[in-house]
This record gives sequence, C-alpha cells and structure tokens, in this order.
Amino acid sequence: MILVTGATGFLGSELAKQLVEQGEFIRCTKRASSVIPPLLSFYTTQVEWVDADIMDAFALEDALEDVTQAYHCAAWVSLSRKDKNPMIRTNVTGTANLVNLCLERSIRLLHVSSVAAVGMALPGELTTENHHLEETAENDGYAISKLESEMEVWRGVAEGLNAVIVNPSLILGVNAGTEGTGMLFETVRKGLKFYTEGSGGFVDVGDVAKCMILLMNSDIEAERYIISAENRYYKDVTTKIAEGFGIKPPSMLAKPWMMGLAWRGAEFAALFTGTAPAIDKTSAEGAGKILRFDNSKIRKAIEIKFRAIDETIDEVCAAMKK
Repeated sequence: MILVTGATGFLGSELAKQLVEQGEFIRCTKRASSVIPPLLSFYTTQVEWVDADIMDAFALEDALEDVTQAYHCAAWVSLSRKDKNPMIRTNVTGTANLVNLCLERSIRLLHVSSVAAVGMALPGELTTENHHLEETAENDGYAISKLESEMEVWRGVAEGLNAVIVNPSLILGVNAGTEGTGMLFETVRKGLKFYTEGSGGFVDVGDVAKCMILLMNSDIEAERYIISAENRYYKDVTTKIAEGFGIKPPSMLAKPWMMGLAWRGAEFAALFTGTAPAIDKTSAEGAGKILRFDNSKIRKAIEIKFRAIDETIDEVCAAMKK
C-alpha cells in the first residue's frame, strides 16, 4: 500500500492521480474539513481516503497500516506573520511524527521540501543541493519550516530511515487555481503593471510528481534533489502569461523601494480585512533576487526530460480563459 499525505493539495493530488493511472491502489490522508479535489473524484475504487492530520500521531499510525511507501506532501503554507511560529511547529512536528512511524515500520519515505530550504549560491553561480540555508539569517517562516522538516528526515536517516528528499522550485499547473503560483496568473490577468528584476526556477507540476515516483521506485536513498525545469526572469514569465491572456504585459520596473512600500501597504490593509497580506516582506525582497538552480543531479539520477515552461503557461492561461 502507498500512502500520500497532502493529497488534497496541488502537488499531492497530481501525484495521487499519476499513481492511480499507473495502476496503483493508494491511501490518501486529509483533514476532516478538507474537500476531495475534482482531479481525484473519479478514482473511487483506487483511492482510499482517511482523516488523519499530520499532527495526530495516532491517526497517522492507523493510516500507515500495511503501507510500504509514503509520500509526504502535506504542509502549511502562509505569508502571514502571525502564522509563522504555528506553521513552523506544525510542519516540523508533523514531519517528525511521520518520520518516527516510518522508522518504526520500515516504510520508505519521500519527503517534499522546497528550494526555499536550499541556501543561495554566490552571484553568477547556480544553486545546487550542496548549498544549505542559514537559519539564523532567515526571516521566511515557510523556509524555516521546510529546513527544520528536512532536518527531521535527516535525523531519521541517521537512525536507519530509508528516505529521499525533493526540493521543487515554483510549481506551475492548471489545478493550482488562484492559490500559490496560480495567484501569479490571476494577478497578471487582472492587469499587473509592474515587473521586478529577479529570477527563479519554474517547473510543471506533472514533472515534479513524475520525478517523485521515479525516485521512490529507485534504489536511491539519503539524497536530496532540486526539481526545477528552467531558470527564468520574472519579467519574462509575466510577459508570457500576459500574452497567453491576450493582454498588455507589465511594463514598469518595480524598484526595491517600491516593493518596500508594497509590502508595508499590504500588511496595513490586512489589519482591516483580517486576511493574509497579498505580499509580505520576504516575498517583496525575494522578487528582486537573481535565483538560478542547477537541475543536473536529478536529470542524471532518473534521466527526466522536463516539459517546457512556456507550454505549461499556455495550458494554464487557456484553462483560465474558459
């Protein structure tokens, strides 16, 4: 039996879909309040849903009955400062619970981390799996939660856990909706006027899931892999998205001081709306950073051929226009 945590999420649901399409019978965890995504609603005989919050070790223990492989996709993602500490506690404790149970039952674990947990390379260099985030200098609660969650997996590996870690970059795909990277498409569609000078890594959600399955079914263990298809400037990506919607692309450069005003204004507005700010300090500062990732390790390990990001962008835009 295969277990997938976080299967109601963007990546987890795509992973579950690929597994059942390969003929697997899987068990997926969800919170009691979560809704089964439409992507998986047709697979009633191949997917067993169980209510098991990752913070509930006893529920996880039941969910892991007869399981031989576990994919850990569940995580709390938030930009809100008030969520920082509880998000770190939830993501790290939940991972520790799963690690302990997988150790106890000799279950192979594939843990989904993020490039946010990978350190930055020197200017002009590519970031590799050998870079490590300096937690003491990091303000991003999500990045800290992913770093400390990885540390729990490495602790498990030191104790005999059979595990592998993936660090995806920005994941794009139709089923993101208007959350996460889907918010980027929605923002451009609404008439985004500004672009930043930064760059980052991008990858199709289907490719991330494919890499995960291939790694899980390999003999590889005690390794981490950056999963990223292309390094692109944010200006290029937003321009391509605008073209997909048939609208004018962002044409004004958002300078650092302007981004500073943006995140402060967003936080001020959030005080009155009670919702998370549209942009926080970490995101505003990160938008101007030149981040470039080396994907040679994963390409060598499983010989993956990544889908072109422009194809994914066109697909998302077409779906959103319907």
